[in-house]
Amino acid sequence: MSDAAQPTAAEVRAAVEAVKTALDRHLAAVESRTGEDDPAVYEAFNQLAAAAEAYDELLYDRYDEVTPFEIPGADDSLPPYSGPEEPNALSVLIRRDYAVVEPQRLLAQAERVEAVEDDGVAGADNTASGTIHGALGLLFGEFEPDEVASRHKEFGLEEGDSTLWVLAADEPAEPGEWLETPFEQLDPQRVVCRFDVSSVFDDDLDDDIEDTRGVEDIEDIEDTEDVEDDVEEDLDGDLDEDEDLEPLDVDRVDR
Repeated sequence: MSDAAQPTAAEVRAAVEAVKTALDRHLAAVESRTGEDDPAVYEAFNQLAAAAEAYDELLYDRYDEVTPFEIPGADDSLPPYSGPEEPNALSVLIRRDYAVVEPQRLLAQAERVEAVEDDGVAGADNTASGTIHGALGLLFGEFEPDEVASRHKEFGLEEGDSTLWVLAADEPAEPGEWLETPFEQLDPQRVVCRFDVSSVFDDDLDDDIEDTRGVEDIEDIEDTEDVEDDVEEDLDGDLDEDEDLEPLDVDRVDR
């Protein structure tokens, strides 16, 4: 940054005063919170994060110094909530990612679903389960998403990141109103709450735990993991000898 574009000392001072004000506002919101997901606390948090980030940037530009603290997720935080205080309707948006790690297991489970559905049907063409695309269509058509999530290993899947967003609405949507474009009208300022699940959070936690352990503790953990691996191998061997695939509850009332 050139000298002409550098912030003035007064601008830095104003930024730090904004941080102090945001800190007081955040504490007041926490002290008077009305529930676990109080939007006032959420808004105060975002304002504090924005003020701290602005001060950090100005401090660095002016004095080549940084603050000793960091607010996680400030860059990706949602804007302040501006939806109705008493929503009359809600929209719940869910995304779950999976990796197909055992294609043969996926295909075998889909074949079993298809066999039950076509049982007794003369001339049934059991071809949908012969491809990954067709197998996924069969399984997700037969089982609810929550059941797939709880039994994903049976289907040869591995969980990835997932997120759930709850959005407030003034009135319920008309039937069929948004089906063609279900995700285009998302307003971040109407998000009441969100819940994220990612292995990156577990990795961060593992790093923090390892930093507090001694070498002997880490070696003990490695020994325990070796024993667990041996037990898992024995269990896998027993399953292979009997039946690797657990029975599926596909005989149910059509939805």
